[in-house]
Order: sequence, then structure tokens, then C-alpha cells
Amino acid sequence: MALTPKLEIRQSQQLVMTPQLMQAIKLLQLSSLDLVSYVDNELESNPFLERAEEEYPSSDSDMDASSGDESDNASATRDDSEWLETQLATNASDMSSQMDADLGNVFPDDNGSQPTLDPTALKGDQWQPPANGTVATADYNLEAFVASDVSLKDFLVEQLSLAVTSPTDQLIAKNLIDSLDDNGYLAIDMQETADRLGIEQAHLERIIQSLQTLEPSGVFARSLAECLAIQLREKDRYDPAMQQLVENIDLLARYDVASLKRLCAVDDDDLSDMIREIKALNPKPGASFGTEAVQPVVPDAIVRPGSDGGWVVELNPDTLPRVLVNQTYYSQISSTVKNDQDLAYFTDCIQTANWLVKSLDQRAKTILKVSSEIVRQQDGFLAHGVQYLRPLNLKTIADAIGMHESTVSRVTSNKYIATPRGIFELKYFFSSAINATEGGDALSGEAVRYKIKHLIDNEDPKAILSDDTLVKLLKQDGVDIARRTVAKYREAMKIPSSVQRRREKRARA
Repeated sequence: MALTPKLEIRQSQQLVMTPQLMQAIKLLQLSSLDLVSYVDNELESNPFLERAEEEYPSSDSDMDASSGDESDNASATRDDSEWLETQLATNASDMSSQMDADLGNVFPDDNGSQPTLDPTALKGDQWQPPANGTVATADYNLEAFVASDVSLKDFLVEQLSLAVTSPTDQLIAKNLIDSLDDNGYLAIDMQETADRLGIEQAHLERIIQSLQTLEPSGVFARSLAECLAIQLREKDRYDPAMQQLVENIDLLARYDVASLKRLCAVDDDDLSDMIREIKALNPKPGASFGTEAVQPVVPDAIVRPGSDGGWVVELNPDTLPRVLVNQTYYSQISSTVKNDQDLAYFTDCIQTANWLVKSLDQRAKTILKVSSEIVRQQDGFLAHGVQYLRPLNLKTIADAIGMHESTVSRVTSNKYIATPRGIFELKYFFSSAINATEGGDALSGEAVRYKIKHLIDNEDPKAILSDDTLVKLLKQDGVDIARRTVAKYREAMKIPSSVQRRREKRARA
């Protein structure tokens, strides 16, 4: 075969990851909190983006002053409109060519219409003053009147002079205070810390023992056993029997009562009293200081019963960023530019703003579409509970709504939905299938875990259910499951084995 040069024409398709396409994909997988942060950054950097709340109605005086110039304003508006039509790309085809990205790659179900995310600004006649006559301003912060929590570090520093008097030792003590974890434990390497501070290890040990006398009791312990021992010494209850119990605390976690009775040399009644005293102690003495308030989960979608017996799915408006594109400001500032470089910059900003608003609008539509399909698939769960949760995967939802699995995966990550049974992450509704006996409908893994927990919670203390027994009971209930799967689900729910549960229930009896 002769090697000769020749020309060929080939046609192929490929998806180019332009910056605009990557932005749309990024927005799709962001949580509501991350989305707010992202939009805030865009508002700071893009002069043509603004919040919907920033639009204020004109006052009466301004309206009166401008009534005489209506004809001039009208002509100026016509000029701006004509300039916008010639200079600004507003339709999908022009926008795609200028942004170097096909809108169909990101918005396959969009017909190229204008962004519809712009909310209606609140009119002046819709505002009503508070009943008490007090008007809240943007600078009014109610949290400023709430006392701040005292941190563990500040609480210990206040007591430091009572336990350590030497200025040098106080500096070392402050270094140790900074080394405490949130629970009040001192997780350090003694030799390494002593070398770093330039002191003997015995000297460091004496300082730590002095600090262990501070409140809360048990702070500066290096292990759970030492934390409990400190508290028992203050109560004058650290006798030899209690010392053996504390040093073998792992046996108590396994409820190995026989071994504890032998080591502590006590009978059943004394051991029960000792265990009761141990449970009354605080294993995390520093956990109650400076705790941050838990931020509640804000759902992205809300499900409520419909009047026709079905379910109504709607987006949560609190999670939707309210941004507008100020086209008028763009036309005004661009008409005064004196060089092509500034004009290119302003054009890029306005196109980026349009693309962001369109991406936010499409993100909201996609979340609503995926959430609605999940609700349709999991109607039994919403009506009857977790035992009716169906096995579901990404492909089922993707095929039903005509999207790719990767898009559904991005939508369901870090997104939450509020249902009559609580707030759940969208990924909660996706679980593996467990085969049913005698050809019945498959069950979801979450439903099987619920059945296992229900059986264990209602087991007879005199007849603890082993994993083999659970397998038999589940097969009688129509669930074909292996013993190792039962053990895996039980351990995932942090349920101890049958031997440990038997010891625990005997100790409580």
C-alpha cells in the first residue's frame, strides 16, 4: 500500500467544557449555603448584578420633580432601547455565539426563553409599619443583645492563678490549655511536649496534675479512665474496687459482668451500685462550653398533601437567590466608553450576568423536576412510612425525566426535601434492592434496616435474637437476605451483637 498525502473531511461532535458550561455544572451541585456564598461573590465582582431587594420605589417628591421631563425621558429610553437591540445579545443564539457555549449543552429542556428568575420587587403601597411603631433597619442586629457563651479556654484561664502561681508555669499552663480538644481532653505526647517547652517530663506532669484540679472536674485528662478517676477522687469514691472498674472500662462497655465481678472482688449489688456511679459522671467535661448553635437544615423543596389525595412539590423560595440584571445601567455606562477594551469588559460582565441568572433559573427547574419524580416513585414512603421505601437508583430517575445520571447525581447531592415525615437528603431515597422471597417485590435496604431494628427493639430479654435468627424471621416476612448482610446492617446502625445485648439487658434487670 502506497503512502500518499490526501485531504479528508470528517464530521464529529464533542462537548467543549467552556467556562460558562463549567459554571452551570458547578451551580447545579452546590448546596443552598454554598450557592448563597457564590452568588454574593458574583454580586461583588459584577457591576450589572444586583439583589432584588435593592430596588426601591421612588418617593413622591422625585416623581413630581421628574413629571415635567417625561418626554425627554421617553426619547432617551427609545435611544437606549435601539442601542440595546444593536449592541446587546439577548436571544439564545446570539448569547451562545458570544459566550462560546451552546445553551443546549447546559439547558436541554429550555427553549431559549429569557430568564424568569427575576422576582417582583415589593411596591411601596404594600409596606405596612409595625404595630408598635418601631422600624427595624439593616443595622439593627438582635444578636448583638445576646450574651456570648464562655469558652472552655476563657473559663480555665480565669482559674489559672488558683492552681499555678509561678509565672513560668503559667505560660506552660496556657500552652496546655490551647492544646485541649473540645471535650476537655489533653491529647499530647508528653516527651515531645516537654522537649518543645524545654522542661523535664516530671515537671510537665506536675503542672498537668495541678491543672486537673480546675473546674470542670475531669478536664486535662488524657484518657477516659483518667477523666473518670479525677471525678471519683473528688467525690472520695476512688477505692481499689472502683479503680479496677475504671481501669477495665472496656469490659463495662461490653457488659462483661462476670469478669468485672472477679476483678473488683464484689458481688452483684455492689457492682450495680458502682456502675450506677460511673454512669452519673461526665465523660466529656469540656463539651458544654462554647458550643455553637446547630444550624437547622433548610430544605430546597417542600412536599405537602394535595387536595386531590396526591402530593404537591414546590421549591422553597428562601433558598433561591434573588438577583437581577441591570440592563439599563449597562446601556448607560457602555454608551460612554471611549475604547474597545472597556466595551469588551462591560459586554463580558453583562453576558456573564445573563448566563448566571439563566443558570440559576435552570438549576431551580432541575431540582423541582428531580424532586417531583422522587416523590412520585416514593409515594408509599410518604403515605405509610420507611417500611414502604422502594429500591431506587439514579438511572430510574434519569430515564423518567430525560436527563443524564450525572445530572441527577449532582442535583441530589447536598439537597434536602421537607416531607410530612421529616426533612431528608434527596440521596436518602436511593437505596439498593433486597430480593423478596417467592418472587415478591424487592425491598430497599433502608426498609430492611428498619425491619431489623424493629425486631431487635422488641426482642424478649430472655431470648435475644442472633443474626441467624434474624435471617429466619426476615425470610418469614418475605425478605431474602444473607447473614453477613444482616450483620453489616446491624453494625451500621451501631447495634451490638446478641452476646453484648444479652449482657446489657441482664445488667439492667
